[in-house]
Amino acid sequence: MTRPVPTAGHTHISAPAQFAADVRYYLSQTPRQLPSEYFYDALGSALFDAICRLPWYGITRAESRLLASHGAGIFQRLAGLSTIVELGPGNGDKLRLLLAAAGVPDALNVHLVDVSQPALDLAARAVSESGRVGVVRHCATYDEGLREAMAQASGRRLIAFLGSNIGNFDPPGAAAFLSNVRRSVSRQDALLIGVDLVKPERTLLLAYDDPLGVTAAFNRNLLVRINRELGADFNVEQFRHQAVWNASESRMEMHLVSACAQHVRVEYAELDVDFEAGERIWTESSYKYSPDGITALLRSCGFAVAAQWIDESDRFALTLAEAV
Repeated sequence: MTRPVPTAGHTHISAPAQFAADVRYYLSQTPRQLPSEYFYDALGSALFDAICRLPWYGITRAESRLLASHGAGIFQRLAGLSTIVELGPGNGDKLRLLLAAAGVPDALNVHLVDVSQPALDLAARAVSESGRVGVVRHCATYDEGLREAMAQASGRRLIAFLGSNIGNFDPPGAAAFLSNVRRSVSRQDALLIGVDLVKPERTLLLAYDDPLGVTAAFNRNLLVRINRELGADFNVEQFRHQAVWNASESRMEMHLVSACAQHVRVEYAELDVDFEAGERIWTESSYKYSPDGITALLRSCGFAVAAQWIDESDRFALTLAEAV
């Protein structure tokens, strides 16, 4: 898994009402689904932080090594940088590593964009400890937060999209998202993107279905949140976590599988759902890339690759691209 991919267009509806509307819509689809952005309540954010520390989940460690090793070089390539906008900062550790490796320039402003208020608060505290940086929080979707940040930021800007967040988009969605980022920035601006690479299936399955069951708890907590916030009666014990490598689509999938035939009522969504035994709820996709695939995707969206670094041990790529 990675950080969430928030969708745009929710500003006109209150958060509880949008949550209810999304749950009603996606649980009515075939196959049944739930949006991954709702993983990240306070408990979900804490569980995700725990996942990032598991020995089987190498994304965070690999990206951290690359940021620590190449942070200074990244800043050297971005002369006159005045603003960093990070989309989906998590707990802020990655950006803090980048700033520490580079040395914090004077008058650097940081804009943090996330739909999770607990994660946003953690990230703001972590980045504030890095030195003389101004921190602005945007509790918003990626699209909304990016628009707000671009309206407030001047000078040369770096958009940071780390943690392989791009993997939560399907290929057309990834291209649309990066094209929108390109339209939002100027030719002098840059993008720093971290992407998880294809690796052996066994390695991927352990990363998304760890032996300690932390990822399973993270996945099932989505049902706990729906019960608490939307008045649902999911029997969490009757849904098991399932991780699947879909080689033909180059993606990891997470599902919740009903252990028996059961009926669920989601009161605030005015929804009744009958599950068959073995029926699945698709909760997340995480697409994996090749280095050439990342380069081609960025070029197709109006970016030129300036540098790319690969962590060979955990198969992860960090790419710096410039808007053209």
